[in-house]
Amino acid sequence: MLHYGDVPTVDTSTWTFSVSGLVEHPFSLTWADLLALPRKTVECDIHCVTTWSRLDNTFEGVPVQALLERAGLKPAAQFCLVVAEQGFTTNLPLSDLNRPENLIAFNWAGEPLTPEHGGPARLLVPHLYFWKSAKWVRGFELLDEDLPGFWEQNGYHMRGDPWKEERYGGRGLTQHEINKFRNASKKIVV
Repeated sequence: MLHYGDVPTVDTSTWTFSVSGLVEHPFSLTWADLLALPRKTVECDIHCVTTWSRLDNTFEGVPVQALLERAGLKPAAQFCLVVAEQGFTTNLPLSDLNRPENLIAFNWAGEPLTPEHGGPARLLVPHLYFWKSAKWVRGFELLDEDLPGFWEQNGYHMRGDPWKEERYGGRGLTQHEINKFRNASKKIVV
């Protein structure tokens, strides 16, 4: 699996996952908390922006919808900035995040995710290009506007629908433009 930078070493004894921003009940989970939640198995295909696909995958994890329900979304919440290790982010419209097949996945093909594949936990959003399924995921920041994540700041499409071939969205952003987006939400952890 492709990624930018080094594969991080993630210590599950200190790992946390948080949901914050435009929610009624912000919360943070430890690794043990996450593993104690009800699990779901999803069979899906995955599609990489580099034009390869892998069919018939089996992922297991915690349904994203259960986490969003626990947080209690405020009506103004329309977008999510997904936060991961090493300051990586990706953006998703809430309509793409809040779907039954999406997981915080920790198993693939019956085995724990390896670090190279995003372990201990990665987001799974199978209907979009796989860069939207952030590896080493650490949280969701619910927002009222769409803020570009790492790859989107560097010229990738803001949505990433493989059936529409939404790979690239134009030029990358300047550092000034990136700072403007980051300053729009003082809560974003990058």
